[in-house]
Amino acid sequence: MSLRFAALRAALPLAALLLALVAPRVHAQASPRIVSLYAAHAENLAAMGAAGLLAGVSEPLGDVPVVGARDGAEAIMALRPDIVLARPMHRNTQPGLLEQLERLGTRVVCLQPSTLAELVPYWLELGRLAGREGEARAMARRFDDELTLLREQAAGIPPHKRKGVFFEAIHRQMKTVSPDSLAAFVLESAGGVNLAGDAQPVAGSNIAHFGLERVVALGDSLEVYVAQKGPMNPVSEREIRETPGLASLKAVREGRVALVDETLVSRPTPRLLEGVRAVAAALYPERAGQGGGS
Repeated sequence: MSLRFAALRAALPLAALLLALVAPRVHAQASPRIVSLYAAHAENLAAMGAAGLLAGVSEPLGDVPVVGARDGAEAIMALRPDIVLARPMHRNTQPGLLEQLERLGTRVVCLQPSTLAELVPYWLELGRLAGREGEARAMARRFDDELTLLREQAAGIPPHKRKGVFFEAIHRQMKTVSPDSLAAFVLESAGGVNLAGDAQPVAGSNIAHFGLERVVALGDSLEVYVAQKGPMNPVSEREIRETPGLASLKAVREGRVALVDETLVSRPTPRLLEGVRAVAAALYPERAGQGGGS
C-alpha cells in the first residue's frame, strides 16, 4: 500500500463522520435497486461492476432509464428504488423532494466529496451501499497506483520550469477553483502552479472568488490559462480571448489557452486521472506521452 493510499485511508474516520452528517446510516442489501440523481455516483458504481443495480440515472448510461431530481418523486418512485443516491445540494435546489421520497418508503443517501481526503471514503461508502466493498477498494488502489505514476512524472519537472496557471471555474464571474478542490488537486498533480491559490472559496462550493482585475494583474506570470468547460461553464477560447483585459496576458497572447472537460476535473470519479493527463498535456506538450499509465 502506498503512502498516499495509506494517508487517504487514515482520513476515513473524519470523512465518514462528515458524510454521516448528511446521510443516514443504511445497511447494505445484497442487490439493492439504486436510483442515482448524480452522474458521478452512477459512474463510480459502474466502475465497481455494479451497473446492474442501477434502476435510474441522471445522465445516459447504457439502457438505464434516465430520471432527474426535477422529474419529481413520482417519477423516481416509479422505478421502485431501494436506495436513492443524491447530493446535499438537492435539499436546496429541490426543496422537500428527498423528504418526500423518504416518506414514501425509500432510503435516501446524500454523498458529495469535495476534497481529495474525502474521495476514497466516498468510494468505499458507495461500495458498501452496493455490496461491492471489495471492488471499491480495488478501484481505489488502481487509482492510487496510477496517480503515483502521474505525480512521479510531474515531480521530474524542475521548479523553475513549472508553468504558472489560472484555472477558470466560471467565466462570467471570473471565479476560479477552490484551493482544496478536486480541480486544484488535478492541476497540482499535473505539475502546474496555481496562481490563484489564495482565492477565497465560495461558502459550500468548490469554486472561489478571484475577479477579472486580479487575473489581469497576473500579467506575464500567467503562462497557461486553463478553463473547465461544461454546463457549469460553457465558455469558448474565443470568449476568453475577447474578454477585455485578458488579451494582455502572456498565456492569451501566445495562444496558451486550454479548455478541459469539467467532468474530468470536478467529478469525484477515477476519471480525474484523465483530467491530470489532459491538464499536463496542455501545460507541458513536449512531455506528452511520457509515463503515467494508460
